[in-house]
Amino acid sequence: MVERNADDWTPDSWKSKPVSQQIKYGDPQALQQVVAKLCQLPPLVSSSEVDTLREHIASAQRGERFIVQGGDCAESFSDCNADAISKKVRSLLSLSLLISQKTQKPITRVGRIAGQYAKPRSALTETQGETTLTSYRGDLVNHVHFSESARAPDPARMLEGYSYASLTLNYIRSLLESELDQLFNLEQEVSSLKNLASKKELHNSLRNFQDALNIFHQFNGKQTAHKNLTEFYTSHEALHLHYEQALTRKASNGRWYNLSTHFPWVGMRTVQSESAHLEYLRGIANPIAIKVGPTVNPQDLVELCQWLNPNNEAGRLTLIQRFGHKAIANTLPAMIEAIQKANIKVLWSCDPMHGNTELSANGFKTRDFEHVLSELQQAFDIHSKYDSFLGAIHLEMTGEAVMECVGSSYSIEPKELGEAYTSLVDPRLNLSQAFELIDSLELDSIKNLSHEQKSSSNS
Repeated sequence: MVERNADDWTPDSWKSKPVSQQIKYGDPQALQQVVAKLCQLPPLVSSSEVDTLREHIASAQRGERFIVQGGDCAESFSDCNADAISKKVRSLLSLSLLISQKTQKPITRVGRIAGQYAKPRSALTETQGETTLTSYRGDLVNHVHFSESARAPDPARMLEGYSYASLTLNYIRSLLESELDQLFNLEQEVSSLKNLASKKELHNSLRNFQDALNIFHQFNGKQTAHKNLTEFYTSHEALHLHYEQALTRKASNGRWYNLSTHFPWVGMRTVQSESAHLEYLRGIANPIAIKVGPTVNPQDLVELCQWLNPNNEAGRLTLIQRFGHKAIANTLPAMIEAIQKANIKVLWSCDPMHGNTELSANGFKTRDFEHVLSELQQAFDIHSKYDSFLGAIHLEMTGEAVMECVGSSYSIEPKELGEAYTSLVDPRLNLSQAFELIDSLELDSIKNLSHEQKSSSNS
């Protein structure tokens, strides 16, 4: 990793670096016009909100808080409507209460929302029959419909993405001012899952949660939600660097912030040494995250962390581990030990989804619930064994009535995947599965460990 100073960085210095997952536009002039327009538009979030989230992440690094990050694999512009946004917010808020009960810690909620419009792809082209076209790269880039005109990258879609993100954020903010009986109410989601398949069983944790909510609302009437229950932040993968650069602004404190989101991250396909995406991330003041998989060398990870966070600032850097249930036990311990030996401050987050993706016999991407649960449980156990904190989880989940991940008490069979599969790219847990995942964790021995026992690994 080449040594670089913060004063070498500018919002567009990424252009001097290799860009993986590059989006090729046919009209460079149109691209520049769109970027210039985006530069003039108001930011979507504030630097003070970003700084508050950074403080929460620092608290989670010390084992005093837990971060839950969740939402769609890829947002679509068509999901910018009151019903879809409400389901996403209600689902994450409600699940966070169960996570707080399990971990015995206050929760910070971060949605994969209001900007998760661009996706990396393992194959940059897609072939159907004898026709090969550009892969669908998310609504920020092109359209999912398989035609030459729909799949052509269109820079004007960045302006659409900005508008939809702004509308989504505005609605979320108004929604969070609702009363408790509106925010914490899963009747619609529960009913939809029941109606989807009459022979399916909702997990008892979801049924019990809804029953408890009904009793609470019945006896307490309408109440305004406390801020601690409704604090909500946004995140997305910082993949489309023209878009990210255009919404990067200098705050009054002299630091540069990506104000398209609170919490940008980069995925496995763009975490390469000296990559354009890492060059961009290193200069912004937001808390940032990188995904870490089984091919990453522990010493390389140490050097990368030191490069992205040279002052070892608390709350700055999150490592989202995604190994797969078979690989985590052999790869995670060495990474934990390397980070501890270098005394680097990071928040460890577990993404138990992406390392467990498989293709079903009938051609659908899916994930086995038992594999997802296995990786998440192993993650908690391994961090505990090595006197480290697992302080966050990262889930692809939805409040929609879907059948995309197989298994669980909802008993989704591979042959059923085509019946209720609406994800644009990767499979998500439905709400019954998400609740079952958290409820099934065995954390008693972990949450009872004192802060003093582990503080040395996060000091």
